Amino acid sequence: MVTPHAESILVIDDDPHICEMVTIKLEQAGYKVFSAGSVEHAMDLIRKFGLPHLAIVDIHMPERSGLDFCEEILAYSDLPIMMLTADDDLSTIIESIERYAEDYIVKPFNLNELLVRVRRVLRRVVDTDYAMAPQQRIDSGLTVNIAAQTIYVDDAEKKLTPTESKLLHILLQHRNTVVRTDYLLKRIWPNEEIFEDTLRVHIHRLRQKLNTSEQKHPYIVTERGVGYRFIG
Repeated sequence: MVTPHAESILVIDDDPHICEMVTIKLEQAGYKVFSAGSVEHAMDLIRKFGLPHLAIVDIHMPERSGLDFCEEILAYSDLPIMMLTADDDLSTIIESIERYAEDYIVKPFNLNELLVRVRRVLRRVVDTDYAMAPQQRIDSGLTVNIAAQTIYVDDAEKKLTPTESKLLHILLQHRNTVVRTDYLLKRIWPNEEIFEDTLRVHIHRLRQKLNTSEQKHPYIVTERGVGYRFIG
């Protein structure tokens, strides 16, 4: 039985039969499930309902692949992803696990095994604040929509870059607490050697976009020698 506070899962597969089977199995286990037959449909659902707790993604789909979805969504979020695909090429499996996926299941698959793997992935996730509502109203002057990479400042729409979106997403996850500089560098650029000066530039640009007529203090405060704090 699905409860109002159930964890949400997004299933992305162009085979409606697989979407239906997986949806029924996960709903019976108590999860709230959304399904999409394409990457564009999946992105529309995320913009409408916010980020889920987990995405189960096929690789080979028409128009855009599941790997495209992974690239786009992980550019600004920490959404856990499981691959569910007929692609059993070893290089694809290794690339997917190294860059995108918490788990990789090859079709044909067993629904009971899928459920066990879903539970295992979600158990490993300590902080589920990444599964945000589509919009967050910070105060009368600022509303944030991470999924759309957009903020509304004094009702004026401003677009964020993927890096700015991910940075703001992380700071909002740890709202009113200090986020260490080394943690931000590792989370935003996990496979690159990026220096603090680069982070400072992105923080500066994000602060400029966040300026509102209503704020009594900066939303992002520098804790010198430690990191940054989002206040709001």
